[in-house]
Amino acid sequence: MDGPRFELLTMTLAGPGTRRGMLHRIAALPLATATLLLAAQPAAAGMEEAVKALQANDPVTAEKELQLLAKERDPRAQFLLGLYVYGNAESKLFDINKATPLLLDASERGYLPAMVPLAGAYAEGKGVPKSLFEAYKWCAIAEHWNVPSANLALEQAARELPPAEVSSSISSKSSKPALRKR
Repeated sequence: MDGPRFELLTMTLAGPGTRRGMLHRIAALPLATATLLLAAQPAAAGMEEAVKALQANDPVTAEKELQLLAKERDPRAQFLLGLYVYGNAESKLFDINKATPLLLDASERGYLPAMVPLAGAYAEGKGVPKSLFEAYKWCAIAEHWNVPSANLALEQAARELPPAEVSSSISSKSSKPALRKR
């Protein structure tokens, strides 16, 4: 961006008399952007390597790649660890007591894909105390946000939950603030 348009832009942004300082600040923007992207690259690389490991049926490598991200409370990493590494009965690292808290934290932070598996854990009492009420609640929240197949899970949860608790769940859900996407 050279020439008169660039000068006009810098003069407009900086005002009269500050042209040189503004040029240096504008020139520094690409460097700052590159620095931010480089800082984010390890996280993206870790996620990419974890997905490749999961596709190759290597849960040990996937766990290694996802652990750091999950400790930083990245809900995508928590979901992948909770469902595919620790929650997969065919995995060498199967541990439902590690899986469910990861799914719960991801769900509480608004990560939609984790909500239906969490509801299943509550419905079956796997890694958490069995609670049809909690299962229904998480299905209802997922259905509200249009999570695929959440409506089927909600219908099933409603069939298993006593009618009085369904109405109780609906009233408590409407009194709580909706989850915000993060």
